[in-house]
Amino acid sequence: MIDSKKFIGWMLIGAIASAVIVSFSANNQAKAQEPEQVELTLVSYAVTQSAYEKIIPKFVEQWKAKTGQDVIIEQSYGGSGSQTRAVIDGLEADVVALALALDTKKIEEAGLIQPNWEQELPNKSIVTKSVAAIVKRDDTVNVSKWSDLANEGVEVITANPKTSGGARWNYLALWGSVTQAGGNEQAAADFTGKVYANVPVLPKDAREASDVFYQQQQGDVLINYENEVLLANRNGEKLPYFIPTDYNISIDSPVAVVDANVDKHGTREVAQAFSEFLFTPEAQKEFAIFGFRSIDPQVTQQFAQQYPPIKKLFTIEDLGSWDKIQKQFFDDGATFDQMISRISQ
Repeated sequence: MIDSKKFIGWMLIGAIASAVIVSFSANNQAKAQEPEQVELTLVSYAVTQSAYEKIIPKFVEQWKAKTGQDVIIEQSYGGSGSQTRAVIDGLEADVVALALALDTKKIEEAGLIQPNWEQELPNKSIVTKSVAAIVKRDDTVNVSKWSDLANEGVEVITANPKTSGGARWNYLALWGSVTQAGGNEQAAADFTGKVYANVPVLPKDAREASDVFYQQQQGDVLINYENEVLLANRNGEKLPYFIPTDYNISIDSPVAVVDANVDKHGTREVAQAFSEFLFTPEAQKEFAIFGFRSIDPQVTQQFAQQYPPIKKLFTIEDLGSWDKIQKQFFDDGATFDQMISRISQ
């Protein structure tokens, strides 16, 4: 006669053993299904390329050591506005690192990035900072402050704010140099109009503006990112420049995971890890080497001599929200288009 207690005990042991075997098998199967290689696409604005070319191999090495997976990160660089439209139109970026939050918000509005993306990464997802700089053709160019750019006969090179995020920052730096000093909006409009009347050509992005100035030898002065000027100096293009330290704008650039695309590609884990890696001291040091103002306090201190302090560093919040700024200045038919139309007449 079978002992019922022993029988039940053996049944339980068998069930547990079966569960362990199934679990072990499932884990092995899951590991076997993990791809040995993962591909990401990073879409960024033009002047970040040199920094990312140093940062990406560091992340790839760390991810390989941690997971055994090889990561290939395809990269696309261009004007921030143009890159934004490309992503919305089908360029399947896993991660976007654009020149301004407004462009990232446009991708959110297109349904590709979930709301509240700013809270998904450290520092409200702002990964680098910079300020505006002014480069002079030589020391005979009589420009030493913002207001000098409106002087008759001073040829100014800056990119097109309709296609370039950097150029929008330039425009807002000019505008804010008046309003943040106590001037009204009419005074700001008059000043920016005079400056853009001195602009002979509007390149599509900050890198192309640099090429026009440095390579094609056009213009007396170039308005550009501080980091782009420092990079040009690293590359031997040592023209005189200055950082307007009385009033300048904090150029804050975010990074975000493109939710719709990472879910489609199955790359969320590695895309999130890469985005988080950009905030580490190791990555922030590379950004600083290439001229960006770091968001890491220790890295900032390490590179302090590279960056002159700004007396009045104003932000987008001081000028209004990005939505307000877009409608006021950069929408079709808004202030910028009206100004260009008047200049062209």
